[in-house]
Amino acid sequence: MVLDFLRELEARTRPVHPESRAAMQARWDALPEHVKTPNQLLGRSAVGCEGTHGVFPKCNLTCSPCYHSAEANQVRVDGQHTLREVARQMEYLRQVRGPRAHAQLIGGEVSLLKPDDHAAAIEVMRANGREPMSMTHGDFDYAYLLAVVLAPDGVPRFDRVSFAAHFDSLMRGRRGAVRPRSEAELEPFRQKFAGMFEDLRRDHGVSSYLAHNMTVTPSNLGEVAEVTRSVLAMPYNMLSFQPAAFMGDERRWKEDFDDVSIDDVWERVEEGAGQKLPWQGTQFGDPRCNRYTIGVSASGTFAAVIDPADSADLAARDRLLNHHGGMYFGGQARWVLAARILRAVLRYPLDVFVLAGLGRRMISRTGGVRALWRAWRSKSLGVRTFVVHNFMDSDVVAPAWALMEQGKVSDDPPVREAQERLGACMYTMSHPQTGQLVPACTQHSVLDPAENRELRTLLPLRVKNG
Repeated sequence: MVLDFLRELEARTRPVHPESRAAMQARWDALPEHVKTPNQLLGRSAVGCEGTHGVFPKCNLTCSPCYHSAEANQVRVDGQHTLREVARQMEYLRQVRGPRAHAQLIGGEVSLLKPDDHAAAIEVMRANGREPMSMTHGDFDYAYLLAVVLAPDGVPRFDRVSFAAHFDSLMRGRRGAVRPRSEAELEPFRQKFAGMFEDLRRDHGVSSYLAHNMTVTPSNLGEVAEVTRSVLAMPYNMLSFQPAAFMGDERRWKEDFDDVSIDDVWERVEEGAGQKLPWQGTQFGDPRCNRYTIGVSASGTFAAVIDPADSADLAARDRLLNHHGGMYFGGQARWVLAARILRAVLRYPLDVFVLAGLGRRMISRTGGVRALWRAWRSKSLGVRTFVVHNFMDSDVVAPAWALMEQGKVSDDPPVREAQERLGACMYTMSHPQTGQLVPACTQHSVLDPAENRELRTLLPLRVKNG
């Protein structure tokens, strides 16, 4: 028994958990060769993001476009079903993807769940080593947020929560902005949503991580820069933009979405940020799908953690990924984290200086220590993440996935490209009943319609009595 305890303790305090290392190696081995580049983070630093499906497909807003199938709003929101399915999906992800990952509590609208069911779903996800982010349109009140975060006795259930709020002028039915005519009309709603979490921290000591999501079509592409400028002044940690795709409910395809590319959106984001946002230093999945950069923002100046134009940054990236890729810092006891960090330092002591150099160069790019101090004093210092995620159209995803299921590669260039991108997808849905991990584009384009038809029978909107 003593030996078993010591073996478990040794594994638990390794800088990179053995299950994490195995899951990352499997992810790396499964990646297409064209994305196995030095800046690739999948399989080297993380297994990727995860999401739920079929747990609460209904939404009380209408959007054009909407990635959910036409049947989604004909399914009743049922807390017991949600918790049962979330647990099943998360348990499978824990089994095959290791002890730690970021996962989205997503379906239709998460705030349609009763607060206790919403909180219980977060707890189930955390119990399976997931860091949950609740995906919402943001049209709920502070009372609902408190009911999720606080137990009936008023004691916080969580010390930290993560929410992603979707705001754009393509959405219909928001209270106070039923049919917004511009993105600027939604600025008060963006501010109000973020303000609730500032109140939550002030009133109850619960911190938060907030993401701002926006769908981009030809009709609002020209407003992306102004949205970026506006949101950067608010306490959002991530700014995420999604060029629209021909996916989901066909009744809501109102524009030629192909007129907007991932590069078009990134250029508008850079315009709003007032500077170039270097993303080539790190990559999640396929660059045709994702643009991503993280860094420090000080009084409006953004400095990426990894500057692709700096050879010292690139060397530091490669060294740290090789030595510490897969090490995670959340969801564990402080003494375990301290033991992991200590073991990492003892094994690679020179990496302390590598990290220090990386930090020193990043500080220099923000204007120096004094600039950081002034930004902190003025409350304009923070870590920011910029993301553009580019979904694919259903007409290429469906044949691409069908051929991938057969182990075949398409001769049609657009379908073959879709296969390459699906193979490198960073956003995965769990299907324990079939033993599959499914890319999000496949889930929305291929599997959602049939899944929601089954849910209409299982969870009809009207329940017959007697």
